[in-house]
Amino acid sequence: MTANSSSPAHGAIVKKPHVSWYSAKNGFFTLFKYLSLIFISFWMLLPLVINFVTAAKTSDEYQSTNVMDMPKNWLNLHNYVEAFQASNMAVAFRNSFIILIAVLFVTTIIGTQLAYVLSRFTFPGNGLIRGLFTMAALLPGIAMQVALYKLMVDLNAVNTLWGYILMMCGTDVISIYVFIQYFENIPISLDESAIVDGASYFTVYSKILLPLLKPAIVTCMILKGVGVYNEYYASNLYLQDNDLKTVAIALYSFTGPMGSKYNLICAGVIITLLPMLILFLIFQKQIYNGIAAGSVKE
Repeated sequence: MTANSSSPAHGAIVKKPHVSWYSAKNGFFTLFKYLSLIFISFWMLLPLVINFVTAAKTSDEYQSTNVMDMPKNWLNLHNYVEAFQASNMAVAFRNSFIILIAVLFVTTIIGTQLAYVLSRFTFPGNGLIRGLFTMAALLPGIAMQVALYKLMVDLNAVNTLWGYILMMCGTDVISIYVFIQYFENIPISLDESAIVDGASYFTVYSKILLPLLKPAIVTCMILKGVGVYNEYYASNLYLQDNDLKTVAIALYSFTGPMGSKYNLICAGVIITLLPMLILFLIFQKQIYNGIAAGSVKE
């Protein structure tokens, strides 16, 4: 039998095929993806690095060096101590956490109850209420500040912690729509079975449906909590007493007509980041699970 002429001869070197265009394209997109991630991470971490470098400098160092010049003593804790004491940061943390806990609790209860009523009950005006919520979300908050400030003055709620909490507990439209979406994805047969067994509507809401909303609640609490913790305009407008100031306005203790002490401001910024960073490290598993589950429609 003769050998097939198309087969390579014994001992001949077989040339490997060149890398296909498809593989080259995949390699290019993979390289572009990682370069983009490095570039974005660099610009996101750069302000934090600048804050850390500036916070380690003395006032003379800050005045005589460039922003990215390294400090002589990285363990300079004097700026952190002075920033904490001069801005009365302990009182600011106390006020911020009281406001944060109260606002998150009230808005979660109100939001889930409103979503429960709008998703589970059909009544005249249901669609109108949803439309009004949508219109409220489109209105800029600054446009309503004159009427809101007049209302706060009439209620004697200006410069009071309870008045600021009441104002911040205003309906969060985005959270309500997130809760409505989750309620509509839960079978109504659960409600009917519980009602047949003698459960009231409040029992159905609190014992059956509310535990199923945990992913949505975690997602909405993160979004609302970050906004409340970082809120500056309203807290500066309605909490003018030094004993009522929050973390967001405590940093402005180092600004004035004589200039700004940016080394102390940067130290204060790092101090304000530490509580949220610690909470994130402790509850990162719950946060990741809540965001992942809250972003997927089941």
